[in-house]
Amino acid sequence: MKRKDYISWDEYFMGIALLSAKRSKDPSTQVGACIVNQYNKIVGIGYNGFPIGCSDDELPWVRTSDPIVTEDQVVHSNVNETKYPYVVHAEANAILNSTKDLHGSRIYVALFPCNECTKLIIQSGVKEIIYLSDKYSETESVKASKRMLKMAGVSTRQLELGDKKIEIDFTVK
Repeated sequence: MKRKDYISWDEYFMGIALLSAKRSKDPSTQVGACIVNQYNKIVGIGYNGFPIGCSDDELPWVRTSDPIVTEDQVVHSNVNETKYPYVVHAEANAILNSTKDLHGSRIYVALFPCNECTKLIIQSGVKEIIYLSDKYSETESVKASKRMLKMAGVSTRQLELGDKKIEIDFTVK
């Protein structure tokens, strides 16, 4: 008789997205993405990190930079001293790392995509986004994402897993 406690396709692909996130060197936010075609074949995987050839030891990983005070006592920060202008998001990396045509596929990702990734998702032909968290739902970026996704006919759904855990044991038995 077959096992009854096997994981679903959604759990499997979200697990791969979360495992991919473990490759990220970002100290504050690790995100992974897994793109799957209509045959449940993985066609792209990515995680958030710097572009190929850009040293993750030389570029900043911080979210905010030290304040700069001008002669007029105006305080501002230098965005180029933060990670934001340099990091390639997991969704973008998964699309760029894809091995096949993405039309009609679905993408699994921990966080609801920002507006920049949403544009890439729509343009690549992905038709469904499955996500775990929408914690940035009140940001202008995510509001723009949802507007574009609705217009483009890309469906979204939050994957409810509850307290479910999957443990990976690397020991050989």
